[in-house]
Amino acid sequence: MLTRVAHHGGELLAQAVQRLYRTGQTDYSLDPLVRVDANGRPVGRIGAGDAVIFCCRRGEREVELTEAFTERDFPHFSRPELPNLDFVILTLYHEKFKDLPVAFAPVNIPDTLGEVVSRAGLSQMRCAESEKYVHVTFFLNGGNSQPFAGEVDVRVPSPTGIPFDQIPELSLPEVTEKVIAGINAKTDLIVVNFANGDVIGHIANHQAKIRCAEVVDQYLGSMISQAVDAGYVIAVTADHGNLEVLLTEDGSPHVSHTSNPVPFLLIDPAAKQRLKLKPGRLADIAPTVLEILGLQPADLMTGESLIKGHVWGKDRRVLLVILDGWGLGRTDDSNPIYLAHTPIWDRLNEQYPPVKLQAAGEAVGLKAGKTGNSEAGHMNIGAGRVVLQDDVRLDQSMADGTFFSNEVLISAMEGVKQRNTSLHLIGLLTEKSSHGSIDYPLALLKMARERGMQDVYLHIIFDGRSTAPGSAPLLLTRLEKCMSEIGLGQIVTGIGRGIALDRDLNYGKIKRAYDALVLGTGTAYPAWD
Repeated sequence: MLTRVAHHGGELLAQAVQRLYRTGQTDYSLDPLVRVDANGRPVGRIGAGDAVIFCCRRGEREVELTEAFTERDFPHFSRPELPNLDFVILTLYHEKFKDLPVAFAPVNIPDTLGEVVSRAGLSQMRCAESEKYVHVTFFLNGGNSQPFAGEVDVRVPSPTGIPFDQIPELSLPEVTEKVIAGINAKTDLIVVNFANGDVIGHIANHQAKIRCAEVVDQYLGSMISQAVDAGYVIAVTADHGNLEVLLTEDGSPHVSHTSNPVPFLLIDPAAKQRLKLKPGRLADIAPTVLEILGLQPADLMTGESLIKGHVWGKDRRVLLVILDGWGLGRTDDSNPIYLAHTPIWDRLNEQYPPVKLQAAGEAVGLKAGKTGNSEAGHMNIGAGRVVLQDDVRLDQSMADGTFFSNEVLISAMEGVKQRNTSLHLIGLLTEKSSHGSIDYPLALLKMARERGMQDVYLHIIFDGRSTAPGSAPLLLTRLEKCMSEIGLGQIVTGIGRGIALDRDLNYGKIKRAYDALVLGTGTAYPAWD
């Protein structure tokens, strides 16, 4: 147990972060920071018999760190033995973790677009680079990690070792090549994600955002040209907004998702007149695609087709292009897409006027007014109905009190008390990310206080995506105040999201995070002033 500490460690970690800022580091990629005692020994490390509650909940970014703590035959790096470690996850973000204690079990989403297409005996292809691969597979399939019969999943590696703003095209050339191969193979349904708009939209580089829009335009044109020649019906949409806003209201770079609607346009090379679409929401896409394919929507699909009265004919094939983070912004210099040279996109909008789809808030199962995200977007697109998102479920449970009576969370805390060990909370330092909220660790601290616990350690993951650049010290100050009001917990670790929540199979990053949490390897900062 820490002694001689009159605070909860927020200010100390904030000072350590400021020192790393001065070396040019940013929140997203901050080197591991480890709190040490007067003798230079790490404090609050995760050890045998402890309990860990991983307070992130989305999925693709949480998988690798969870593997490192829970897989018996983990092949990527050596780890110390941690017998009787209790590792709890908030939500089941991958089926491989179904035997772990899961605080909020998943809601089964059957009869998705992919499942209906599979039952009909049609072929389908999903393609994306690794930054967004899980979205066109796991999330589009309603949380199902296994491809359906007839489904081929193509994962193109995203670039590594170079800042994304230096290569705004990412791996889009290779993605386009794979999709064109699928078109030539006459795949019945092809779903492709263009990761660029969201990935580059999170970066504070104006020119990279404009260049990103131009690259998307270029390869979208190549893909559509091939699909038109092959007789495909092409649907172009987005999962949420991001790229379309350049600056925040205070003039700083805009680097987060938006609540803007997204476009939906439809091209039928066989149509003799312009198709008439109606506005809607993302849940309307699946019924629309199924209608084109000549299939009936599943009974559970409450979405409605975005086009009525058009005769599609038999044996039609569909290319569904999801431009990640490509929202509908203003037509002025506040919008990088508007500023960019996008002749293909401009021509498409003139010849095939898109309608607006709602992609945020309650329209996709999020809280009212909350910005959209890739998880909710793809899940709603695939489900053909509004899917209540985990953040809403968790917030509802905290509001109605059921969070504090959750049997899985209580069991973890009681186990720590019986073993006389420590409770560790790994949380994301943000208030609005789709991957989590600092509200979860704070709620757990309240639970632990009510149960008479003492040794509770908080390990911070800095965001840098849904938070403003350089905001970590201010957020830590706010966190310190909240922890003081609760009267429990010590902040002992800080790690950048790009390290702890890698999603590109870069287990060297995960090793750095794991070693900081368990071994205390990292940049040391003192346990007291």
